[in-house]
Amino acid sequence: MTHLQPVSLLLGLHSHQPVDNFDSVVYHAIDNCYEPFFRVLKKFPEFRVSVHFSGWLLEFIRKNREDFFLLLQELAHTNTVEFLTGGFYEPVLCAIPSKDRKKQIKKLSKYIAKHFNQNPKGLWLTERVWESSIISDLVSCGVEYVMVDDYHFLQSGVEQKDLCGYYHTENGGDLLKLFPINENLRYILPFKPTRSVEEYIASLASADKSQAAIIFDDGEKFGMWPGTKEWVYERGWLEEFFQRILDNPMIEPLFYSDYIENNRPEGFVYLKENSYMEMGEWSMLAHKALDFQKAKQSPYAEFVKGGIWKNFLTKYDESGRIHKRVLELSKNPDSSKIYKEALMKAQCNDALWHGVFGGLYLPNLRDTVYKYIYQCEAQRALKPIEVADNNQDGFDEGKLCSRELLAIFDGKVGGQMTELGIRDLEFNLQNTLTRRFEAYHQNFEVREDSDAGSDVVVTQEGIETIHTGKHSITFEQNEHLVYDWYVKNSFIDHISDESFDGVSFWKNSFKEHGDFANQSFMVHKENSAVLFSREGGIYLPDGAHPTTLSKRFSLEGDRVDFTIDIRGSSQESLAYICEFNFHFSQYEAVTIEKESIKERLSLSKRSSFEIFDGFTQKSIRLQFSKECEIFTFPLYTVSQSEKGVDLTLQGVSIACRFDLVQDLTLNGDLSVS
Repeated sequence: MTHLQPVSLLLGLHSHQPVDNFDSVVYHAIDNCYEPFFRVLKKFPEFRVSVHFSGWLLEFIRKNREDFFLLLQELAHTNTVEFLTGGFYEPVLCAIPSKDRKKQIKKLSKYIAKHFNQNPKGLWLTERVWESSIISDLVSCGVEYVMVDDYHFLQSGVEQKDLCGYYHTENGGDLLKLFPINENLRYILPFKPTRSVEEYIASLASADKSQAAIIFDDGEKFGMWPGTKEWVYERGWLEEFFQRILDNPMIEPLFYSDYIENNRPEGFVYLKENSYMEMGEWSMLAHKALDFQKAKQSPYAEFVKGGIWKNFLTKYDESGRIHKRVLELSKNPDSSKIYKEALMKAQCNDALWHGVFGGLYLPNLRDTVYKYIYQCEAQRALKPIEVADNNQDGFDEGKLCSRELLAIFDGKVGGQMTELGIRDLEFNLQNTLTRRFEAYHQNFEVREDSDAGSDVVVTQEGIETIHTGKHSITFEQNEHLVYDWYVKNSFIDHISDESFDGVSFWKNSFKEHGDFANQSFMVHKENSAVLFSREGGIYLPDGAHPTTLSKRFSLEGDRVDFTIDIRGSSQESLAYICEFNFHFSQYEAVTIEKESIKERLSLSKRSSFEIFDGFTQKSIRLQFSKECEIFTFPLYTVSQSEKGVDLTLQGVSIACRFDLVQDLTLNGDLSVS
């Protein structure tokens, strides 16, 4: 009779909240997810769980929930939990410079040693984003092992049957151990009945050697994902699971470090640049993601690979813009503690990507990154004017700075303003988001009732994961499924006709006759001003009309002065529209000419208007040398999240429509006071 060896259950939990997330959200996570899990775990001191908390979350718990922090210390002391390190503020490690990732890792390792008396040898790889280039830095920080998905291994040619242990890999001779996370366990734990999970783990047993059931996944699955609080705690799933595993002689819970000590590696492996499969799908352009969904249903799905995490930095202009701003700051030799801390916080990953989680679509996450960008900038001696390619796209940007404001204009995107920072508030008024088609939009179902959202049902057979749950949307949300063909910056130049009005502006259905709204401009510095120009055209039924559009910007105190000059050969009566997009933190307190910014507005001809933010007590005033009609609408996006479908107010879009008969010279200023 064949004697099977017990399966080693390597259960790991990763828990993280974005830096400076809303207190209410973090407390909700602690109360409904993190603390309940470890309160249940305390009842089973023989169980072993490997855990990773991002440093910011640990500090929040230590300062605000001392009893929970003491519980974690107790579980570490009794050898019930093993702590893993990582980037303190949860950056994607391969997306930041080598010196910064080492600082991030060492900071969290020292914190764990100080507060939990453990020297972590394992590292949680943020979003399991793998690049072999990080190996040497991990090893230099004392890291011996990390976890990635079994998908990483399958993509590199390893057989599924050989994914129940760890492997060696190296970079330049620096050795690292890799564990493949079991995808089946990711999808059934904790979503299926405990008996089903137990049976699956036991089925991995082998007579040849001790197999490992490897799972390291989001702690938020245990109470925060839809339906999981009821399932995991109220129905007693977690307590029953712990007891079942301990009662089963064929399953032995172990720390990752203990498994390494008692087992040899499966072999050597070199992995492709990768993350988990869903991330590869999310990072692709929407139309490509639709093709990917079909391809992964094929019999050869294990050979199908989506995008890589860094594709988010090109898929979303706003993400790439933030990332390059932080890289620019990382090059600064400033060594002050304030600067270093602000830089590390700005490297937090959450605002840079989007999938089933809100991420980039959550304005507060982007606001937080810009807050720390401006804290870094406050430590630097900034030049009043700079023209350089700081975002490394091959086109120069103009950066204007005063004590009050910091404005950036980008030559690649029409000489448009891509950043307008209020320095004393550490707030970017240009932090808007473009309305884009996402692949999941085609799966939305419109409902009349108010119960639209995530259709997750808890039954005796378990619950769906957020990756498989269906989403329905309201008529209001459906109305806002509008997509922009250009990025929502400011000083966007449109050439249109009578088709342009408030509705066509909102629906993005007006006729565009120029080629200035999303094309590159030449840029150069002239004394205290930055100049942009494009020799483009106006395109009408009678043909193309060569047209030159130039823009001049300068900054004085709290005021951006500008001149826009259009020279062309068209004799048609057209319209020049200068578009602005502004972002605020509390839209309920914001008005345009005393009217709510949350309503669509059409204002009669005028040469100036004012936006007042009652929350910050700041006013934005735009003044022109000519009269214009003004159209505005609230800029909403419709996106999915772990909670369901989010309708998010990202900013306000403003169109200033001027008559254009062949030539136009427009002077004006934008002030923030």
